[in-house]
Amino acid sequence: MITIVEKQQCSGCHACLAACPKNCIQMQADEEGFWYPSVDVASCTDCGLCEKVCPIGKTLPTKGETPTAYAVINKDEKIREQSASGGAFTALAEYVLSQGGVVFGAAFADDFSVEHRYVDNKESLGIFRGSKYVQSRIGDTYRQAEKFLKEGRWVLFTGTPCQIGGLMAYLRKPYENLLTQDFICHGVPSPMVWQKYLEFRKSQAQESAIEAVEFRNKVQGWRRFSMRIKFARGEYVKTLIEDPMLKVFLKDLCLRPSCHACAYKTMERISDITLADFWGVKKVLPEIYDDKGISLVIIHSKKG
Repeated sequence: MITIVEKQQCSGCHACLAACPKNCIQMQADEEGFWYPSVDVASCTDCGLCEKVCPIGKTLPTKGETPTAYAVINKDEKIREQSASGGAFTALAEYVLSQGGVVFGAAFADDFSVEHRYVDNKESLGIFRGSKYVQSRIGDTYRQAEKFLKEGRWVLFTGTPCQIGGLMAYLRKPYENLLTQDFICHGVPSPMVWQKYLEFRKSQAQESAIEAVEFRNKVQGWRRFSMRIKFARGEYVKTLIEDPMLKVFLKDLCLRPSCHACAYKTMERISDITLADFWGVKKVLPEIYDDKGISLVIIHSKKG
C-alpha cells in the first residue's frame, strides 16, 4: 500500500491511482491544495501494484540519444497567435491526428480548473493551446491512453515531465505507437491558489462568471505576456510583472513541494520531444525574431 512519507517525493502523477485494480486510491488535496494519494484501507488487497508503478526513487529509461534542438514557427499565423510560443504543439498534434491517432493534453474545465483530456479531431485542438500555469488533474487518462495503444492507434501524450514519467511507469512497457511530449517546466502552482485567485478577480470585477482565461496573451508581445480574463462586461489584462498570479508563480511562491526537488529537470528526458519558449533565439537567430513567439523543440529520439 502506497504511503507518502515526504511530500517533496510525490509529484501527484496519478500512476498509483491508475494502476489500482480495486479503484481504492483517490487523489485528495492537502491544506495547500496539492493532490496526494489516499488509500481506502478496507478495500485494499495489498497487491502492491501502486508501489510497483510509483516512479519515486526509480530511474526511468531515457532515450539515450544526443538531443537536437530546433527553432520552430507555425506557418499559420492565427495558430501562432493563439499559442504560448511558436505553435509547434499544434503542428505535432495535427500530424498525429492525420494518422488516425488521438492527442492528450491539459484543458480548462467549466470552472477553469485544469484537467487532462483527449481529442481525436483537429477542430478540438484549441482546448490544449496556450500555457496553463497550474497542475492538471490526470484523472483516468493513463488508462484511456493504454486502451488506444492496445487498439493500435497512435497516441500523442503531452504533459509535464513528471506526468510523462507517471504514464511510462504505469504502462511498464514501450509502445511503438506512443509519442510523448513534455516541456521545460517552471513548476506547478497550487490548484487551490488558482481557484482563490479566480474568485478574487470576479469580486474585483463585480462579475459572477468568467468566460475565458489566457495565461499568455500576446497583446503586449511574446516577452511581456499577459494574464487575460474575459467577463461578460469587460476583461482584465495585466502583464507578467503586474498580475499577482503570474508574479507568485514566477517567483516560485506557490509551487508543489516536489517541484523544488524535481527528478526530471535534466538534459536527458524520457519523452520523445520537449517543447519550450525559445527565449534566447534573438541572440542565435536574430533574423527570425519578431516578438510573436518561437518554439524551442528538442528531439530526444528517432521517433521524435
